[in-house]
Amino acid sequence: MGTPDFAVPSLEELIKNGHEVIGVFTQQDKKKGRGQQLCAPPIKDLALKYNLKVFQPQSLKNDETFSVIKGLNPELIVVVAYGKILPGNILNIPKYGCINVHGSLLPEYRGAAPIQWAVIDGKKKTGVTTMFMDKGLDTGDVLLKKEADIYEDDTAGSLYERLSKVGAELLIETIEKLERNELVPEKQDNSKATFSSMLTKEMARIDWSKSAKSIHNLVRGLIPWPVAITELSGKILKIYKTKVIENSFGDAGEIKSINPFIICCGEGTALEIIELQFDNKRRMTAEEFFRGYKIKENALKLI
Repeated sequence: MGTPDFAVPSLEELIKNGHEVIGVFTQQDKKKGRGQQLCAPPIKDLALKYNLKVFQPQSLKNDETFSVIKGLNPELIVVVAYGKILPGNILNIPKYGCINVHGSLLPEYRGAAPIQWAVIDGKKKTGVTTMFMDKGLDTGDVLLKKEADIYEDDTAGSLYERLSKVGAELLIETIEKLERNELVPEKQDNSKATFSSMLTKEMARIDWSKSAKSIHNLVRGLIPWPVAITELSGKILKIYKTKVIENSFGDAGEIKSINPFIICCGEGTALEIIELQFDNKRRMTAEEFFRGYKIKENALKLI
């Protein structure tokens, strides 16, 4: 069971390692883009490539879906970023239980957006956890963990791609060790649990009174979606790449210089904007932008 790109390496590794995949459950096709064309989830495309049975139930809570899964008689259910919570009656179907691949070192960052929030919070390390699923949200017994570094130039997008491969490798290791009865499930310490809420467009607006480091991490964590934004001359400026500058004083949001494009932030810091997108035009470097755009006197501050 899975839906986005994050789940693709896991399914590929299951097939490559000779595990019999008797069915692939994913979310329904959705309309995307300006043309609102119906697009299949990435995991569906991969499943069809290997002629696997694909199921896209609207809900997991009805009798019909339960009967379908029961009829498949799976020995093990693997869940990787499916986007739906499995009800108790489905959790009880497989002989060897349900395994989830989660993009954090549980119990840290339970929830929908663990990779993005690890970057936003400025973490240096994160990882992937495999666990037995229970009725809670990422609260099941831990099977294996694998750490991964978060690099200075990482965005949520680059880390997401890297962890998807780490997760696929960890999944195969988990299944192999379960088959050899080499794993002892470990209870999570709920007192150390943190939660990663879903990202929203509302959180994308930059607060220039915060430190440059905090804003820099927000920019990194909101790529590829929803992308951090500010306003210049009443128009939206999307920010894609930045660099922290220490010991630079000025009013929050004040444009300190154009070349390089430096903005004053809180706590005596500043931020250089390296890549941006203005007013829905193409993404470009700040240097390219200012070749064709002149700052007006009333626009010497970002809001």
